[in-house]
This record gives sequence, structure tokens and C-alpha cells, in this order.
Amino acid sequence: MDDDIRTTAEAIEGAALRRAGVVHVTDCGTTPEEEELPASVSKTPVEQKSPAEWAYERLILYIKNFEEKLDNDHEVAMGFTGGDAGIMRIEGLGFYAPDIITFYGSDPGGARTQQIQHVSQLNVLLRALPKHVDQPEPKRIGFRLVQDLENG
Repeated sequence: MDDDIRTTAEAIEGAALRRAGVVHVTDCGTTPEEEELPASVSKTPVEQKSPAEWAYERLILYIKNFEEKLDNDHEVAMGFTGGDAGIMRIEGLGFYAPDIITFYGSDPGGARTQQIQHVSQLNVLLRALPKHVDQPEPKRIGFRLVQDLENG
């Protein structure tokens, strides 16, 4: 135990400081663990967020960062882990407090797909899929999600 005396404000600020880290074997650019949290995410202390809301906000940052590294011919998709369910183009993301995360999208054949996941089972593999041939520009869900965070 240290002998430091902290004010209540300092204690609250210390508790709100983000804990994150990352190590890479090759340069892959800046990752969400290294970036500052957007003001919209850090305005509410983590202790006041449900596990679903906090997971949702961080997933948005990961998806946006992944999309920033894609070329104009690819879009973000997610692979399902632990099963044979395949992959889904991410077209939407939501949470239902206190503990549910929902992914909305479509499979490579275009069928509507939704995954509902408890935060304790959250396991997401982001993949790059070629955009549809008849689509002039790739869809970027990460940028929309961040806009929603900032406007929320």
C-alpha cells in the first residue's frame, strides 16, 4: 500500500483511465489499443456502462480500424468461431443491455443473417471480403457506427 493521498476526483479519474495494450511482430499500423478513445466513448465512465454497451463501443473501434486498412475492393465481414456457420458481411451492430451484442448482415450468398451473442461468449474474427461486383463503392459500417457514437 502506498502513502499517496488522492482527492475523490483523482480517484475517479484514475479508475476511468483506459487499460489497453498491444504487441505486434510486424508493423500493421495503429490499432485501437494504441488510439485515444473518442470523447463520446469516454464521457461515460466504464463503471456506468453495461458489459454489452462497453463491448459494443470497443467493437465499433475495432471494425472502423479494420476498415481503414482495406482497399476499395473489400468490405469487412466476420467469421464465426467454434462452428461451421461460415462468415457474415457486417451491415449493422447493436447491443441490448446488460449483456447482449447483435451483429446484422448477410452471408456471401446474400441471405440475411443475424448473430446474437452474450458478451461472455464474444469472439469475433474480422475478415476482408471482396465487395459485390455490381456495387461501385464498398460499404463501410465502421464509419457509420463511430458517427452514431459521436452523435449519441
